[in-house]
Amino acid sequence: MPLIIVAAGVALLLCLIIFFRINAFIALIIVALGVGVAQGTPVLEVIDSIQKGVGGTLSSLALILGFGAMLGGLIAETGAAQIITERLTKVFGIKYLPWALILTGFIVGIPMFYTVGFVMLIPLIFTIAVAAELPLVYVGIPMIAALSVTHGFLPPHPAPTAIAVVYNADIGLTLLYGLILAVPTIILAGPVFGYTLRHFESAPPKKLFSVKKLPADQLPSFGVAVFTALVPVCLMGIGAIGKLQFPDGSWGYQACAFIGDPVIAMLIAVLMGMLTLGVMQGKKLEEVNPMMINSVKASAMILLIIAGGGAFKQVLVDSGISDYIVQTFEGTQISPLFLAWLIAAALRIALGSATVAALTAAGIAAPLIGSTEVSPELLVLATGAGSLTFSQVNDTGFWLFKEYFNLTIGQTFRTWTVMETIVSIAGLAGCLLLDMLV
Repeated sequence: MPLIIVAAGVALLLCLIIFFRINAFIALIIVALGVGVAQGTPVLEVIDSIQKGVGGTLSSLALILGFGAMLGGLIAETGAAQIITERLTKVFGIKYLPWALILTGFIVGIPMFYTVGFVMLIPLIFTIAVAAELPLVYVGIPMIAALSVTHGFLPPHPAPTAIAVVYNADIGLTLLYGLILAVPTIILAGPVFGYTLRHFESAPPKKLFSVKKLPADQLPSFGVAVFTALVPVCLMGIGAIGKLQFPDGSWGYQACAFIGDPVIAMLIAVLMGMLTLGVMQGKKLEEVNPMMINSVKASAMILLIIAGGGAFKQVLVDSGISDYIVQTFEGTQISPLFLAWLIAAALRIALGSATVAALTAAGIAAPLIGSTEVSPELLVLATGAGSLTFSQVNDTGFWLFKEYFNLTIGQTFRTWTVMETIVSIAGLAGCLLLDMLV
């Protein structure tokens, strides 16, 4: 019965948005309220869950997306993204551009949280699409696929790192196996799948980012542009590596944790961008500020829609859906890797959050470590892969992709959801293959 209620809620959500044209944020709140009540949760508790979901989502995303939009506006408006695009296009050429894009997404994605990386790469994707006269989704999919794989497979991202702790897996070995799986998975979900979207037309949301072309004498140098774009990547990378070198609680650990925090890293990056792309290029702060403010204004509705997705997810969690799925899978006799993937996939579809699905599935599958000879490192990767399956309307990532790429619900299923599912299935296949070799 709980899964039927969830399915009915998702169907209602699609109906409200597609047929009645109700704003996605309002529709998400209505459906979250309806599903919670249908599950038997008192209405006041459902309201608390909605508020908790909105607050929990925005508490981490509002600052990150806000600073990300500011930095994105600077990178786009000052021509930094343009000079990076021109150099990438010149070196790789249009024919091999998708390979440059997955390389960029992979490098950015390893040390950076998914949402931060997404927001960082969006202005670059927009500029490349306009400058190279290529479809927006065709340009974006390779980069986003690389981000998704690093988010689900590779430490130091939260989910794989936390799962490795639950399974008592070696994080270094998990990273090594994850890198082995990541390469073919990104190729399948990025350039190979992206090739099918080469005629898929969509335009960037109006006023979100400027992609106007500046004359050469007004562009920053390639080095300055790359440095500014990579500031948050470097800070978070230094923070992650530094925390491994210092004892927990020491001044060195705290300093690395501070500069590696996504919010602080993005704040420093914005301040650095104001200096390198603004003041050092002869611009006054009065000229720089509007570039950032306009981008933040345009991202306000995106924030609300993502918050609505967080509210829906929280209602599903608090109403006991995860407990029901746990009981459903107890006692099954199938491959531990496939079981971990299947549980994570079911939780992902029901709850939306990849991190919640992965951690919940890890708690269920943890007893398998002692009772089987399965590699705990591969179990980490199988669980992470399952948590990426069939992203849909209860996942904040679904709405992030939909709004930034200016797609309809159906188009988002056709692009984002298929890409995520390819990553998930390819990851499982890779785990099963490696299991025969290690």
